[in-house]
Amino acid sequence: MGRSGIVLAIVLIGCVFATSVAKKRSNKLETVIGIDLGTRYSCVGVYKNDHVEIIANDQGNRITPSWVAFTDSERLIGEAAKNQAAVNAERTVFDVKRLIGRKFEYEEVQRYMKLVPYKIVNQDGKPYIQVKIKDGETKVFSPEEISAMILTKMKETAEAFLGKKVKDAVVIVPTYFNDAQKQATKDAAAIAGLNVARISSEPMAAAIAYDLDKGGERNILVFDLGGGSFDVSIMTVDNGFFEVIATNEDAHLGGEDFDQKIMEYFIKLIKNKHGKDISKDNKALEKLRREAERAKRALSSQDQVHVQIESLFDNVDFSEPLTRAQFEELNNDLFEKTMGHVKKAMEDAGLEKHQIDEIVLVGEGTRIPKVQQLLKDYFDGKEPNKGVNPDEAVAFGAAVQGGILSGEVGGESETDDLCGTCCDALKALETYVNDMKKQVNDKDKLSDKLE
Repeated sequence: MGRSGIVLAIVLIGCVFATSVAKKRSNKLETVIGIDLGTRYSCVGVYKNDHVEIIANDQGNRITPSWVAFTDSERLIGEAAKNQAAVNAERTVFDVKRLIGRKFEYEEVQRYMKLVPYKIVNQDGKPYIQVKIKDGETKVFSPEEISAMILTKMKETAEAFLGKKVKDAVVIVPTYFNDAQKQATKDAAAIAGLNVARISSEPMAAAIAYDLDKGGERNILVFDLGGGSFDVSIMTVDNGFFEVIATNEDAHLGGEDFDQKIMEYFIKLIKNKHGKDISKDNKALEKLRREAERAKRALSSQDQVHVQIESLFDNVDFSEPLTRAQFEELNNDLFEKTMGHVKKAMEDAGLEKHQIDEIVLVGEGTRIPKVQQLLKDYFDGKEPNKGVNPDEAVAFGAAVQGGILSGEVGGESETDDLCGTCCDALKALETYVNDMKKQVNDKDKLSDKLE
């Protein structure tokens, strides 16, 4: 039996099982929110009144920085934490998703420790964040505890919108997350007072958000360039059935790496023009980090931006132009890396370019014009689908899945129970396919090492 036959058999078995148990399901979950717990930003949505609402936070923003800060008097989360980072760098925590579910000894953790201003320490073989809190007291937090603070913010944002308490959520994780990382994410949700009704993958959520789970068989390429990681997934979708046939990812390639290139450019420029090395000045670096991200976003819609920072160092005001052409040149190697992953995923999928029916964009990095142009050129002029806000696509798809679980999508019939249970079977299938591919990849890597 070929791969397609095996997949079909598993789906049919799952749906037969779903039919047998659907009749026994009488108690649906109450409102189930959808959360995209991102490296750089997080987003929450809910399916309500026959549509998805992406919920704005108390600052009126639909995405919330995944930042947590500690001051002498309080704990700050979101914009409030990010906005004060320059004056409180060592007590401001961000990008904790890079640490969750990992061991302290991992190479990626050791490398990451050199890039952040806050302190990461070894506790029981795991990376913990050490910060000073109230009254100068030093405390350590696990990545799960920091993530729980962000999830609590998402939960409270949803509760303020809905006017009631929320206890269930669909939480989205990257395709490269292993079992330990998924469990750590569930643990973080539990600390935040949330039951994880389902852990789902980013490409599946994105396909749902773009409404690509309807209609006949299609091949979809999901290009997900988020704040802290990148992955490309190729799926076959047929009337709501998802088969992930290839994935390729880089857990260390994301929007912040483009920001880092801008920072390195200006650090070098400052050293040459002013004879000042700010590479160890946390306060200056946090100011520059904030402006680098702003410049990157601005260059997605304009050809030039001025980076202006008041009193960046030694009371010197900084002002320098940055063009889109300069930005693209600085990041050329990163652009090439993303396309290398696309080519590898296509090879693994065994598909020709013309066999890709839809190119879906997810994550902040996909706003960059160069990224969109490279994809268009590679796929011989095929335009990427821009029908959904890439910052919100994953949370949107999560909210739809939450609506299925709560019965908001499709009403209250027995068929909806079947739909929800079938979705469980499909999720199991998706996980199975990804796990099998991961095992093959791991064996290949081990074989390479042994040789």
